[in-house]
Amino acid sequence: MADYRLQGDTGEWEVVCGLEIHAQIISKSKLFSAAATEFGAEPNSQVSPVDAGMPGMLPRVNEFCVEQAVKTGLGLRAEINRWSAFERKNYFYADLPQGYQISQYLHPLVGEGTVYLDMPDGSTVPVGIERLHMEQDAGKSLHDQEPGKTYIDLNRSGVGLMEIVSKPDIRSPEQAGAYVNKLRSILRYLDTCDGNMAEGSMRCDINVSVRKPGGELGTRCELKNVNSVRFIMQAIEAEATRQIEILEDGGEIEQQTRLYDPDKRETRALRGKEHAHDYRYFPDPDILPLIVENDWVERIKASMPELPDEKKQRFINDYGLSAYDAGVLVAEKDYADFFETLAEGRDAKLAANWFTGDFFGALNKAGLDLDESPVDSAKLGELLDLIADETISGRIAKDVFEEMWETGKPAGQIVEEKGLKQITDTSELEGIVDKIVADNPEQVAQVREGNQKVKGWFVGQVMKATGGKANPKLVNEILAKKLG
Repeated sequence: MADYRLQGDTGEWEVVCGLEIHAQIISKSKLFSAAATEFGAEPNSQVSPVDAGMPGMLPRVNEFCVEQAVKTGLGLRAEINRWSAFERKNYFYADLPQGYQISQYLHPLVGEGTVYLDMPDGSTVPVGIERLHMEQDAGKSLHDQEPGKTYIDLNRSGVGLMEIVSKPDIRSPEQAGAYVNKLRSILRYLDTCDGNMAEGSMRCDINVSVRKPGGELGTRCELKNVNSVRFIMQAIEAEATRQIEILEDGGEIEQQTRLYDPDKRETRALRGKEHAHDYRYFPDPDILPLIVENDWVERIKASMPELPDEKKQRFINDYGLSAYDAGVLVAEKDYADFFETLAEGRDAKLAANWFTGDFFGALNKAGLDLDESPVDSAKLGELLDLIADETISGRIAKDVFEEMWETGKPAGQIVEEKGLKQITDTSELEGIVDKIVADNPEQVAQVREGNQKVKGWFVGQVMKATGGKANPKLVNEILAKKLG
């Protein structure tokens, strides 16, 4: 893969990025209280005294949340630390009622790991994981309810988060997008986070710096709470361009926390970048250290599902798929499950071509999720069976699929109602070919002089005469015999 470079007045610049992903843990209750975590509930209807920071309330660690974090760490090929501790991260904000966030700093639950990115050009890019630590989420400030006022919703306060911190191994917007997509895919396979960026259950902070290729790392700026893969990629390019312009004008980069404005395609300063000492971390006196036993970790490991990388390799080996097709199919677990159901007992390559082609295209055009599709795996499988047994041709199948999508009717019914069965009667096809050959002596002469393109024209004429129902293989055999 060619190195990504931005061109400045003084030459090329290299972009260096590290991402911090905040992933909400899928759990019925919060990290330190029994309050519910359901998204979309009435404001302040899922708040316990612990979440509200009431005096004297003691947090209690949710064991299931810890299990979810360990499972995620294993999915990232990361080290599970057998001893970890919670600390208080002190800062004031209106939606943080305790005046501090319970987090992990010096002793995170999960240590170093690796995520492998499959890039469009076929290359594989490893991105190191620095750590995964657990923390409680803050509440939400609502600024658009009433002019001049801010409302606070504490439903999110105390919800368990996993902060997944990458090493500064990302070198382009494309790699950043691939990293977020891969991480989201792993989390969804594990069922530890739903990865819904629109609802805020997965949020991204981006650390961006620039340098001359191979030079010392530059001063970084952090872009907070970017909420889509597309905006992440745009934000990196916008911030890198801003930094290059400052450096080439002889200025210095100030370490800042910034926001990305997708409408203006630019970043703007939010505040000076905080350092660890600004938060005055200290061990939380109300929570004992977490001690994770080896047997417990091994039980979690034994319950792990097949993850995207392993599934992709199996699809390549067992189904004979290309790396690209296998990558598309395993990107989402429900895609992979749909494909395996579709391919069972059928030509896997045909199934993959239809899923990634016509079927996937129809989903995207309609803006539907897989579970909203009017054509399920059984109906699509029936269509593939009609192609395989040569009841219909591949071209007719596309027309049948369009009607299946519009009406919900099964393929067999549409074929019967419209008389679309493929013509496989040799004598019938020979009669059609004989007439076309007799009517076009000039084209016949061209074929016999070696112009094979004109032979394709004859195939087209036969298909036109039969409404696309002629068996293409049989047509080619008859034409070869008639035209020599």
